Amino acid sequence: MTGAPDTPGASGSPGAGRSEQADRARTDRQVRAVRIGPRSAAALGIVSAIGVAAFGWPLLADSASGLAHSGDAPWLFAALLPLLLAVAVAAVADTGLDAKAVAMLGVLAAAGAALRPLGAGTAGLEPMFFLMVLSGRVLGPGFGFVLGAVSMFASALLTGGVGPWLPFQMLSMGWVAMGAGLLPGPHSLRGRRELALLAAYGAVASVLYGVVMNLQGWPFISGLAGGISHVPGDPLEVKLAKFAAYVLATSLGWDLPRALLTVVLTLTVGGTVLRALRRATRRAAFDAPASFTGAPFARSEGGNAES
Repeated sequence: MTGAPDTPGASGSPGAGRSEQADRARTDRQVRAVRIGPRSAAALGIVSAIGVAAFGWPLLADSASGLAHSGDAPWLFAALLPLLLAVAVAAVADTGLDAKAVAMLGVLAAAGAALRPLGAGTAGLEPMFFLMVLSGRVLGPGFGFVLGAVSMFASALLTGGVGPWLPFQMLSMGWVAMGAGLLPGPHSLRGRRELALLAAYGAVASVLYGVVMNLQGWPFISGLAGGISHVPGDPLEVKLAKFAAYVLATSLGWDLPRALLTVVLTLTVGGTVLRALRRATRRAAFDAPASFTGAPFARSEGGNAES
């Protein structure tokens, strides 16, 4: 006596029902196209720690510090860029970045690089933030970090924005996309609640990106008013007050429109983009184990390769 099929379908077979359930399960869970293994996690931790120090030294360095002059900016550029590249190399060595992941990385990085110039010079409108947040959500924090850094590097080459600020932009965008991959409910949260979460995160990340990048340029801009200029010997609370005034006077008018655009794009077309990304990653089958089968003529007795 046989039992009823687990899931009714056109074929009525249990195998078809189980296959559909498996497909839905693969769609619902977050894909880790680049897993963070021990070596890549260590490299990412080192890069992030050095990045925090590189961004935060204006608030901590005193007048006697060797960092209290702009001549060190090229050294920070030379130190950060190889470390950023080491994260990608460590990810490849630790987990193996296969051809499918490389292809996905190339397509999304090219799309992000193409989106950035669309808002250049227009009140800080940068639609690439929306794509980085959604891609990090779908493909995981490891892929998100590499995607954010590579996309920013590619967009700098496209727009001619190469300079000592580039590694800071790469690191900051890597953090933005990686943070999206670390948001709660990657396997279960869907629909409007997920879009609301991503929109809120995108807004906060867009503003924080501008604030963090201000730390990189604040000490090196001359001719500022005394109330907002960086003075290495000031107490920490005075530096914080001056930096807050500097942000309000310079970049907040760019950061808020960037955050607003990210929210609008996420809530309007975010669902469509998420479905497209999940469909593409499901078809890529990053987690599928590799299997090898023999050639057909080798399996048949008396087979002839020439026939």
